[in-house]
Amino acid sequence: MGKCVIIIHGGAVNTDPATIPPDKEEKLKAGLRQALLAGAEILQRGGAALDAVEAAVKSMEDNELFNAGRGGMFNINGEVETEASIMDGATLRGGAVSGLKLVKNPVSVARLVMEKCKHSFLTAEGAQEFALSQGLPLHDPTYFKTAEQQQQWLEIIQGTSTEYANKHDTVGAVALDQHGNLAMATSTGGIEGKLRGRVGDSCIFGGGGYANNEVCAVSTTGDGEIIMLAGVAHEVYALRKYKKMSITKAAQEAVGMYADKLAGDRGIIALDPAGNVAIESNTNVMRCAYQVGEEEPFVAVWKEEVERHFHQ
Repeated sequence: MGKCVIIIHGGAVNTDPATIPPDKEEKLKAGLRQALLAGAEILQRGGAALDAVEAAVKSMEDNELFNAGRGGMFNINGEVETEASIMDGATLRGGAVSGLKLVKNPVSVARLVMEKCKHSFLTAEGAQEFALSQGLPLHDPTYFKTAEQQQQWLEIIQGTSTEYANKHDTVGAVALDQHGNLAMATSTGGIEGKLRGRVGDSCIFGGGGYANNEVCAVSTTGDGEIIMLAGVAHEVYALRKYKKMSITKAAQEAVGMYADKLAGDRGIIALDPAGNVAIESNTNVMRCAYQVGEEEPFVAVWKEEVERHFHQ
């Protein structure tokens, strides 16, 4: 039996530090700890990486501080549309959903698509009908809307919007279980003020996430358009597989890949089959946490905390 590892992220973004005062930072760290624990507990009792990443992401989908599930950003019409993906590194099977408006936990629908559906990706009404057919609860749209998101939407509509700490962030998790299996899950409410029907990278295999037992598991966050077009998650995979880079070097390279043509925010969490951890971003905020076995967990909101931790 090998060691078990889980890494999670709650979004990477460049923002004015004033948008995350100390009290909000503490709440974010508490939310990250809670999500990390939800996944780590499963791994520590010998559970599967797939179960761990789903549990961690569900915890953040239920927490209105994160832009996924409840608390997802409003689109231009004042609706919350969510998306998610999950992938099993052992089988290379995956499930993805987008355009959800009534499903509490998009990551769980993605998991059911992977396991119970002949397709790998369902969208909008079809995805919601599938969720209902599988017994998942649907919620009134008001469940997803928080006062903070409502205020941000109003300011976008009125043209008075300023930069927000929650802008285009995402949640995700990667895990390695005691049986050597890797898995990833990514979920988001998308960018604020997006057009109705906009799809981001979080549900795109190779963009928002990727998992392969032989190489790595990756989950990304940032500007969805550029992450999709740069194939960021798959880039980490390719650099490891074909250039034999360490997981840290591969993640560092992927953060800057085609940055001249595809400029924007990128954050990456990645894990290799040996349990080596990589957390990289080109942003000043990288909400993240990880735990190896039963060791003390690491939790951070600012990129400088991450850099200090890994380079001390």
